[in-house]
Amino acid sequence: MTDYAEYNSAFPTPQGKLPWVGLVAVLLGAFISTLNGRLSTFGLADIRGAVHAGFDEGAWITTAQTVAQMLVVPVAVWMGKAYGPRRVLLVAASVFATTSLAAPLSSDLSMLLICQFCGGLASGFFIPLTLSFILRNVPPRFWAYGVAIYALNLEFSLNVSASLEGWYVDHLSWMWIFWQNVPLAVGMVLCLRFGAPPDVLDPVRPAKDWYGLFCGGAGLALIYAAIDQGNRLDWLNSGLVWSLLLAGGVLLTGFLVHEMRTPHPLINLKTFFTPPLLILLSLTAFLRLTILSTAYLIPQYLGVVRGFRAIEVGQALIWIALPQLILCPLAGFMLRRLDPRLVASIGFVFISMACLIVAHGLTPLWGSDQFLPTQLLQAMGQSFAVSGIAFLGVLRMQDALTFGAANQTARLLGGEIGQAFVVTFVRVRSQIASNLIGIHVQSGVGPVVQRLHVYAALTMQAGDARGAPSRATEILGAAVRTAATTQGIIDAFVTLSGLTAVALVLLAAQKAAPALPSTQMPAGTSRGIASP
Repeated sequence: MTDYAEYNSAFPTPQGKLPWVGLVAVLLGAFISTLNGRLSTFGLADIRGAVHAGFDEGAWITTAQTVAQMLVVPVAVWMGKAYGPRRVLLVAASVFATTSLAAPLSSDLSMLLICQFCGGLASGFFIPLTLSFILRNVPPRFWAYGVAIYALNLEFSLNVSASLEGWYVDHLSWMWIFWQNVPLAVGMVLCLRFGAPPDVLDPVRPAKDWYGLFCGGAGLALIYAAIDQGNRLDWLNSGLVWSLLLAGGVLLTGFLVHEMRTPHPLINLKTFFTPPLLILLSLTAFLRLTILSTAYLIPQYLGVVRGFRAIEVGQALIWIALPQLILCPLAGFMLRRLDPRLVASIGFVFISMACLIVAHGLTPLWGSDQFLPTQLLQAMGQSFAVSGIAFLGVLRMQDALTFGAANQTARLLGGEIGQAFVVTFVRVRSQIASNLIGIHVQSGVGPVVQRLHVYAALTMQAGDARGAPSRATEILGAAVRTAATTQGIIDAFVTLSGLTAVALVLLAAQKAAPALPSTQMPAGTSRGIASP
């Protein structure tokens, strides 16, 4: 019996009048989940100011949401099996709309954190159930396009967030960072209600495993919180980071031991630790790391070195988001005709090339226009890489729910580890560059004295003759910091380019995926999936 037949016998494809409307619903969920997290990150300063929170306590605003998403990953697997994706997503989308409506009305930080946590619990169901829904409700000949649209949602929402946040703050209010989720979530509910066919459930409902659900989710959530707060708390010099890591490690270890011993495991560890799935999850984590070249490094450069505001940063990142609308069908077309490993490899090569081009040419004088050619290359690379990797996982249909949940874990945890690495790397390399530059900036040295005189003269021309000497020193110090930050970002681009080589090696080790089933529909088939 083929994999497709096994999947079809376990999960017969439900029939519905508007299956594509249901697909729009789950893709909206994937879009909302990523967009909401990014908007909260870009708008964090405005949100902190609105609830009168300082830097340290306000840092938990984004952490609360993503920790909740990690916490609910095992629950999403169990509930998807027990009640079906449609029913679970209907409830989750309704709760998310309610919390998004209430969040900006919070009177203080505590209420906002509660809303963020509840919203994270609800949105944590969206991505783990998306791939499973695609398999159950889309004919196999269109899976490639469904996965490509799924990838489009993730990448488009990731890079359009800065533009939206800046526009909301400039023209409406910071509250729309949350309120824009309400019509999207309501649209998701309507599409699910009237477009998605009823779930066809496995006649044997999975056993409830409260210990596994708690230990697995809580362990992942605590580890994520430690990594997310690590840079702010100075990593292992912080007792809180140590406590979170140790507690999360103990709970996660207890979960794995329990799953190996229980007769009805929540997650089939034999499937989870097979080389194909492990390689796919590692590739997902590597991809989230390389995407930081645009998601973090370019905004960091434009914000710190050039002083761009969020809306101006968004105008640069939009050139990664908009091409996805054209590249999405192209990626689906390629996946239909080429090995997904080749499509993903082409994507990683493009990402590596874009990083090297930026690293070779970046100076403190670059603006958003100078990033445009490499951003278009990045857009192609990210679209192909995300689509190829996701498609490799989709073709192992019998593990769709497991892969969806594991993909969510790798996406969030891998992205957070990657961001922690890149943020720390840029900070350390910038400090090293600052020290090296500082060696050549000594008081009394001829070129330094000349530069100070020039700065002082410019300051006096601006009408500040009395403060010219001190102002000249400040300008020189700012120039050193700018050069050091630029060098740190250049080093990070080079490092990310090198890490794509590791991803390519992992792709080479990945076995070929099974071929798509025939698009013909012989007797006894359901929407093109071969019957047993």
